[in-house]
Amino acid sequence: MSKALLFINGRKPEKIPADTELYSVITCTDGAYSRYVKELPLTVDYISGDLDSINPAHLPSSIQVIETPDQNSTDFHKALELLLERGITEVDVYGATGGEIDHFIGNLAIALFFKDKLRITFYDDYAKFFFSGKKTRLRNIKGKIVSLIPFFEAKNISTEGLQYPLRGESLVFTKRVGTRNMADKEEVSISYTEGELLIYIGR
Repeated sequence: MSKALLFINGRKPEKIPADTELYSVITCTDGAYSRYVKELPLTVDYISGDLDSINPAHLPSSIQVIETPDQNSTDFHKALELLLERGITEVDVYGATGGEIDHFIGNLAIALFFKDKLRITFYDDYAKFFFSGKKTRLRNIKGKIVSLIPFFEAKNISTEGLQYPLRGESLVFTKRVGTRNMADKEEVSISYTEGELLIYIGR
């Protein structure tokens, strides 16, 4: 198994995965631990970050602490690098939204930077979202909101299973984005040929 559960320092999630056995690694940044992870009904394998939010001496001895002091990268970026070093290929991220909007935008930029190395899916209390590959198939989502957001342009998009389909069309961040569509089938397929596309699926 090469999937990780990562908590970062945004809004405390009201919903967390019920089956943590699916993950080979459960980790968090020091800010997330200080803000909310210490109250969750789970145990992290390690905490990483610049340690400006916690005192390691006050932590349970069973939790490893990895200091990553480089101020040129965010704690989220450094946490993903650590997961890559451990052979992780998929990461479910909680706590990326809420709080100051510049943090959220920065988190999206970091996810896009790692897109070709890690399959990163963000979760919050409203949705899950991720940067997609050129071909994506979504299952069991009938009746859910599906938004397609280009970064910053996605060309020749075709979809099947959405209420408002796209047929070889382009989306451009400053002109046309595909928000608030709806899945009218249990299975939805999305493909495009150029650019980057963020897929948002309402929970």
